[in-house]
Amino acid sequence: MLILVANLGSTSFKYKLLDVSGDLQSPDVRPDDRVLARGAVERIGDASTSRCEVTIGDYHNESEMAVPDHGVAVQACLDQLTDPQNGCLKDASEVSAIGFKAVHGGRKSGTFLVDDDVLDAMAEMNAAAPAHNPPYIAAMKLLRERFPNLPLVAAFETEFHDTIPKARRAYAIPSKWRDEYQVQKWGFHGSSHRFIAERAAELLGRDDARIISCHLGGSSSLTAIQNGQSVMTTMGMTPQTGLPQNNRVGDFDPFALPLLIERTGQSLEELLKQLASEGGLKGLSEKSGDLRDIEAAADEGDEKSKLALSVFVEEIRRHMGGMIVAMGGLDAIVFTGGIGENSDVIRQAVCAGLDGLGIQLDTTKNQNHRTESKNAGGEGSLHDGSSNVQIWVIPTNEEWIVAKRAKKAIGC
Repeated sequence: MLILVANLGSTSFKYKLLDVSGDLQSPDVRPDDRVLARGAVERIGDASTSRCEVTIGDYHNESEMAVPDHGVAVQACLDQLTDPQNGCLKDASEVSAIGFKAVHGGRKSGTFLVDDDVLDAMAEMNAAAPAHNPPYIAAMKLLRERFPNLPLVAAFETEFHDTIPKARRAYAIPSKWRDEYQVQKWGFHGSSHRFIAERAAELLGRDDARIISCHLGGSSSLTAIQNGQSVMTTMGMTPQTGLPQNNRVGDFDPFALPLLIERTGQSLEELLKQLASEGGLKGLSEKSGDLRDIEAAADEGDEKSKLALSVFVEEIRRHMGGMIVAMGGLDAIVFTGGIGENSDVIRQAVCAGLDGLGIQLDTTKNQNHRTESKNAGGEGSLHDGSSNVQIWVIPTNEEWIVAKRAKKAIGC
């Protein structure tokens, strides 16, 4: 059984083709072994040609073609997969479904076959996820028309956080806002945190562990996981909230906006656009939103870059503290995402001085992790032998989670 997992941007389409046949709960199942192909199409809708790339086993190819919309991008993908010489499929009908890592469905939080109600629910939340929902909706509508017999499945990022207690999800706002307008703390990165919950349980040899999953990258969030379920997370109503991110502001007092409107003469729309594109690490450092650039500048003594790193780390530690209290203790910290997997600087700063909480990082393991873990796919333990809390790096696999949930949604 084959599931095509799609990750859409407004002008991009990335995919993986995964084999989800058989018992996926077996300890012998390795997600990386189930990837049959991967690829991407960039600059969709551009007046010039779009770059298309595909990797199938040892075969890799890059080409250019006109891709006016996401439907053409999917067709190009299927053509690559069914290519007589280098493809891995005999016919496109071998694909059982397309699974989407959908972002925000508001009242539809879960995994669903895409129908008019799902599309309407997503449209209702466009204002909360303007960079994600509109392109997904457009692509889903197009694909329903172009491939009417191919099931489309939306696996919403909010679903994993449905288990968070109400007291940790509710804002202190008029109840009508929550009940009628879906204004509450939803949480995102659900596929990533779910994968970490499953893999960490395997590595720790227990299902009841108290885990803090640190998904740190261009977009960042923490999730407290207890008994395999999300019980607290940093993102709220939108993916813009929580930790400061690449270029997103993170938590911010909304009552600062009237003052900024008055002082700058800018409109609310203009200020919100700035907060979403020029805030976060980019705004703090005034150099870049890429942590690698910021670390390099900080090493050279740049004070604003040092501040950006410090703010990022302090916000991670602040939220971690609340999560430890909420779970009544901690058994493991897991770092994942581009920053979590690759920045020994951030991992060390996050864990520094926490010996009193039983958190002791092995600094040598941490510094050498990228070199020593290459053959292990980036997975490895970083805790000192005397640490009461285990510390791990686990590369996430969001596509695997989406594929499994899509398989369940189509009743297989």
